[in-house]
Amino acid sequence: MTSQNKERETESKGERERHRHTEIQTQRKQERMKQPLTCLALALSLLEVCLCAPRRENYDLTGKTDWENIDLTNYRDLYDYDDLEPIIEVGTVAPPPNILPVNQNVPPPETPPPALEEEVPLRPRTTTPPPRLDFEGPGLFGPQTGLGLPTCLLCVCISTSVYCDDVDLEYVPPLPKDTTYFYARFSKIKRVGGNDFLNLNKLKRIDLTGNHITELHEDAFLKLPALQELLLAENKIRSLPELPVTMRYIDARNNQLLSAGIRPEAFKGLTQLEFLYLSYNRLDFIPIPLPESLRSFHIQHNNIQTMHKETFCNHHDSTHQRRALEDIRLDGNPINLSHFPQAYFCLPRLPTGRMQ
Repeated sequence: MTSQNKERETESKGERERHRHTEIQTQRKQERMKQPLTCLALALSLLEVCLCAPRRENYDLTGKTDWENIDLTNYRDLYDYDDLEPIIEVGTVAPPPNILPVNQNVPPPETPPPALEEEVPLRPRTTTPPPRLDFEGPGLFGPQTGLGLPTCLLCVCISTSVYCDDVDLEYVPPLPKDTTYFYARFSKIKRVGGNDFLNLNKLKRIDLTGNHITELHEDAFLKLPALQELLLAENKIRSLPELPVTMRYIDARNNQLLSAGIRPEAFKGLTQLEFLYLSYNRLDFIPIPLPESLRSFHIQHNNIQTMHKETFCNHHDSTHQRRALEDIRLDGNPINLSHFPQAYFCLPRLPTGRMQ
């Protein structure tokens, strides 16, 4: 009996397991059938949104809807399209063109006849010459030179400075009126005339170093009210003209200056003169008196043989001092400086030269 009961229990367990397995498979089949229906319902919902139609029913996707008995062929009845009202936006759509039938002959538009214009006689056209740069006056490139070019094309003009170095000039070119600094070094200028720097009231510096100048007009520099620096080194000058009282720097080294070519008291009135260079010339004596403003005086390599006791100092005033004059060169001259001790008592330093 016991064995039979065990067999019955075993069979009943097997039947129950088979029945449970069958139910599980049935549930899985039902779930697989519901998935496409769910996707279809989502598609319908999206279609409803695109068509802007209100829904009559809300589909419950949680599982309460009877998906097995739904009639998918009548989904159009679920919407009430009569409630939709057309929305018209004014001004956003252009009106349709008036299109005529193809077979209809439309005459071309009539063009009005051209209006008759009254003929007006034309005035003779006046031809104006093209603008021309005036190089003869103070134009864009300065005044005209004798070489067929204006100064600022022959030379280099930068602001108020004119550079005519190494241009093989034989004379001073006409300069613009606002020239402040003029350089014509190492050229072939032989003479400076009385009108070469006429009306150049702003000219402060003239540098004619390294030319072939043999003659300076007496009024070549006198009428320049702003002239401060004059450089005439390495020329063939025998005499110096009268200079304006505004001078501060004079360089006449390496020339052929003679003592007769320097006027008496030529530098006395130059109360602003600080630098005077007369070395490598043919001077026989020191041009006196020298202005109190002088700081540097070079007269070496000349023919100075003697010296006045008041050349540098005031012999009548024992307290006289010239503290500014610290650089005096007399070397290369035949003079013996030890023979003139009274000429240096006011100086801060002794001159450079032969003492024996």
